[in-house]
Order: sequence, then structure tokens, then C-alpha cells
Amino acid sequence: MEHSNKRSDRSKKQRPPKKTVLSGVIQITRSGRGFLIQEENDIPIPRDYVRGALSGDIVEVQLTKGRFETIGVVKRIIERKTSSFVGVLIDTPQGVMLKPDNNKVYMIFRIVDTEHKGTPLPIGYKVIVDVIDWEDEHPKAKIRSILGVAGDHETEMHAIIAERGFDSTFSKAVLDEAEQLYEKKWDEKEIASREDFRDVLTITIDPPDAKDFDDAISLKELSDGNVEVGIHIADVSHFVRKGGAIDQEALRRGTSVYLVDRTIPMLPPQLSEDLCSLRPDEDRLTFSAVFTVSPENTVVGRRFGKGIIRSTKRFTYDDADKALKDTKAPYHKELSKLWALASRLRNERKDSGAIMFDSEEIKPILNDKHEVVEFRKIQYTESHQMIEELMLLANREVAGFVSQKLGKKNRFFVYRIHDIPKAERVENLLIFLRAMGYDVSFASKEYKDGQKVLSGNDINSLLQKADGQPEEALVRTATIRSMAKAIYTTKNIGHYGLAFEEYAHFTSPIRRYPDLMVHRTLFSVLKGERIAEDPDVVEKQAIHSSEREAVATDAERTSIKMKQLEYFQKLIGEKRDGVVSGVADWGVYVVDNETGAEGMIRLANMTDDTYEHDPQKYAVIGAKTKNSIRIGDAISFVVESVSLEEMNMDLKLVISA
Repeated sequence: MEHSNKRSDRSKKQRPPKKTVLSGVIQITRSGRGFLIQEENDIPIPRDYVRGALSGDIVEVQLTKGRFETIGVVKRIIERKTSSFVGVLIDTPQGVMLKPDNNKVYMIFRIVDTEHKGTPLPIGYKVIVDVIDWEDEHPKAKIRSILGVAGDHETEMHAIIAERGFDSTFSKAVLDEAEQLYEKKWDEKEIASREDFRDVLTITIDPPDAKDFDDAISLKELSDGNVEVGIHIADVSHFVRKGGAIDQEALRRGTSVYLVDRTIPMLPPQLSEDLCSLRPDEDRLTFSAVFTVSPENTVVGRRFGKGIIRSTKRFTYDDADKALKDTKAPYHKELSKLWALASRLRNERKDSGAIMFDSEEIKPILNDKHEVVEFRKIQYTESHQMIEELMLLANREVAGFVSQKLGKKNRFFVYRIHDIPKAERVENLLIFLRAMGYDVSFASKEYKDGQKVLSGNDINSLLQKADGQPEEALVRTATIRSMAKAIYTTKNIGHYGLAFEEYAHFTSPIRRYPDLMVHRTLFSVLKGERIAEDPDVVEKQAIHSSEREAVATDAERTSIKMKQLEYFQKLIGEKRDGVVSGVADWGVYVVDNETGAEGMIRLANMTDDTYEHDPQKYAVIGAKTKNSIRIGDAISFVVESVSLEEMNMDLKLVISA
């Protein structure tokens, strides 16, 4: 009886609160645990209660009282985000299964095919499957297509693309529509309706391997001592008619994808590599933002409109940097004028609190066999800064102009916004920085919700202190991760990182769908037309574009990580130098100095002592020796093993004598 009473009391204490049902998008971690995404606090869903839901699915969740917090139980999957998956065919006692590449897809799929196109199922190959029945423990799936042998370069690149819903080819309908564009390219009537910049010095500055040139810069000296700087953007909206096959496909993709060895374009090659590519010595149609600039490098006038240009010179970034330094080089004078304007714009941004996240990029360089031959640091040079500032100027001024015409609260225009960082993330960043010896405090500025945040000037000061230090990249990365994500939306709240009240993406319609939307809205405003768009549809397209951008970024990072790991497969047993990038209960994460690749030293494999994780100090500490390894420490390590399947690398700490 006594035991029974205790059980009764315990049950009473654990009785769940009044049932509440919510619906929304679920996200799944690698461990299989879920979270129902909410505006404020996400609802945790234990693995046993996920009940077959996968990341991105829309689910109905019942709230209940967990041991320490309110948790969710998936009651119903309202809508699957996808029913197509990429993975490796494996042979099991239960039959042929698909093991998904995505480690957040915690289930395996039963293949119902007995063969594919008349041949036996190729075990060890990567394939794309479509799920036909979700009800079983192992959902049933049919093979759609075979990508190739797992581990092969082409197979893996195609798998990265396919698994995220991108295509390396275009449908016949899209290509046919693109071919027809040559017949109605443009005529004299079209040219006469545009401002003619073909006699004005116009240049492009791009990476050496660029295929599409979607922006060009012109410079014209005026008789009153001012100069006119034109920022000319490929006029994609002239060719891509709303609702057509190309437009629908561009919207579906949302963005171009830049993998380690290739570009998956948003637009078919007839546009991205030809009609809309601002190649030298060819007439091209543009949407232009033209600024009048005083001798003191102050913008004193602006105008927007359709134009036609003929690019005079194609520069690579290296070429432009050399011409800026060499007073005898062709176009040195013109580039110097543009750099003077860009320098002033850059200083003004910094003074207004913009965050200056200038950083080096480490890029894998491949040979014709797709093998990494070196890792090259891409410097953020004057030419890079110059192009960035001029593009930011155009983007900001276009957004300001449209806001002025349609009203700041209009819902027809797609802004690029960046919210202030959440208080919790800022606090975690401060704890992290203090553990590394950096003294950073809150700014005095308060926002409407009373939340205090680090100002741009505070962050710039921090980045300057970390400049040249072993932990520089970690400080920069941690600071970036504490920021909110920039997204597309019709609800303008400004751009915190750039310190702009209005900002939009205008300068890359070849590779970003929101830029095409901005071009269309701007042109309607310039013509004085009434905007007939449905604001809800515009917002949905903006949200979709933000989602596709995030997926594309993940694809790019995955392709780079794959080549990093392939490179390290040849370096097993080699001693390397790196910096501690993270610590956890199970290990120490280390970033290799040369390549930027990250691996882990497992605590269980550290034999000189028994190490325990101290989260307050961002360190692991030896129980006997009290040796401490903390984030930001420079250490040496040996590569022990590399797994392309698991996409990770195990390291061994090298103990100094």
C-alpha cells in the first residue's frame, strides 16, 4: 500500500498540463532529436516522440510536461518537405536498403525494386529514390535514378546537388524558351528607349574563373568637375518574362550554387553565359544605377533606368589590384577614382556602425583529375573592397528610392534584412570571448524591446584586437555565428550588419531570384505603374528564396569539406598544426591552419591524462596534471583516420616534450 501511494503521488506531480496542440516546421538534429520551430523558444521533441518526422516537415505537435521542461509529441505529419532522398544502396538481411547521405535523416529506406532498368540493383552505388509508402518502420522507396559509384568525384558532386533539390540540367521547355530569346534579342527601337552608355569607359572585375559577368562599372568625367559612376546590372527582367518556363524554374531554384569545382546556374546558359553576361566588346542590355560624385567623393545625385553598354575591359581582381598600384598601368587613373569613392563609402559605413567582416577565404584548388593540389588563400584586397562598396551603394540607393515612392511599410518590395542579434546569443558570445581573454562589454544603445546589443563599433574593435592572432578565425567565426541570419522579406527592419535603414539585392539577377523581383518592382515604379502584386505571394517567394539560399550555402560547404577530407586521406600519420575550434564532453575540435579543415581529438583517446570538459572555461582539463586545452590554443596533431561516409576526421594530440 505504501509503495502504491508513492506511485500515485509521483504520477500526480508528473501529470501533464492542459493539452495544447501546435503545428509548424520541425528540425531534426543528428542524434534524431527534434525541435518544433517557434518565434520565441523552440519546443524540444525527444527522439522517441519524433515519430517518423524529418527536418522541414510540417507537423502537428501535442505539448506535454517532460521531466524538466515542456516537450512536444508529434501527433501527425501534415506535410512532408520531401519524399526524395539520395544515399547508398546497402545489402541487409532484410533486403536492399538505402542509407541516406543526410545524417539528419535517421531512418533507412527499404528498396522495393528487384532490379533497375533490367539490371540487378548496384550495391555500393549512390541513387535517388522516391518514397512510396511511409507507414512501415523502414519506409518503402523506388529508385528514380542511379548517380554512380559512391566515392567517385562526379557521383558525390551530383549527390550533393540532387540531395538538396538542385538540378545540373534544365528541362527541354526551359531550354527551348531560352533559345527563342535570340530571335527577339533587341532591336533599334529597344535601344532607342534606353540610355546609351556604349561610348563610356566601362569595366568588369571578377574572379579569373568567372563565367557570368552580371555587373559592370562605368566612369565618365563631367564638365563641372564631377564624375558620373554607373553601376550596370545585367537586365535579366528584359528576357525572363514573369510566369514563363524560365521564370518558374528560376524561382524554384532561387539561386545559383557554387560548388568546389562547378557552378549550378539559376538561369540556363543562353542567359547566364551569353545574353545576360556583360562580356567585353559586346553590346549588352542593363538596368543601371548612375551616381553623380563630387571631387570630394560625395554622392550628389542619382538616377535609375534601363541602359545599353559595351564593356571596354575585363579585369580579374588581381589585374585590378596591379593596375591600382602601378601608376603607368592602363586604366590606373580611372580605377583610382573609383577606389577613392569606394574608400569614402567604406569609411562612412564603418563610422555609422557597420560591421567589417573582412576575412580570407581558403579555397581548394583542383587539377583535371579533381584532386586537391593546393589550398589557396583568397585575400580581401582593394579591388574586392571597391566592387563590394559600389554594389552596396547601388543596393542601398535602390531600396531607399523604392521605399520613398511606395512608402516604408509597403509590402510589394523584397528587402534584404538583418535583425539585431538575440540577447542569449550575444551573452554566449561574450562568455566565449572572455574565456579567450577578450574584454567586450555591451554598448549603451537600446532597441525598442529594451534589449542591449553589441554595436558594430564594439564588434569592429574586437575584430581589430584579434587581427593576426592564432585565434583570429575563431573569434571571427564565433562572432558571425552569434548574428541573426540575413533574409529576404517584404517587412523592412533595416540591415544591422551593414547599418543601413533600407537595403535590397539589386546587383545579381543572374544568380539570385530576389534581385529579379527587385528589378521588376523598380521598373514598375519608374514607369509610374500601379503595383499589381499580391503582397502575400511576394512574401512567400521571399521566404522561399531565403530557404534556397541556405540550402545552396550548405551544398557549397559540403563540397569543400568533401575535398578537404579526400586531401587528408593521403596524410594519415602526418603531423600538422592547428587551432582548437571547440570543446565538448566527447572531444576537442581542431582547425588545420593550412586548409581550414576541422577534425576531432576524442577525449577517450587522450592517453597522457584523463580529461574532463569544463564548459565555463571553454576548455578540457587533465584530472592529474591540470593541463588545460582551451578554444583558441595553438596545438599540433596527427591525422589518425578519415571517413568520407561520416564526413569526419579523427586526430591525435601531439604532446610537446
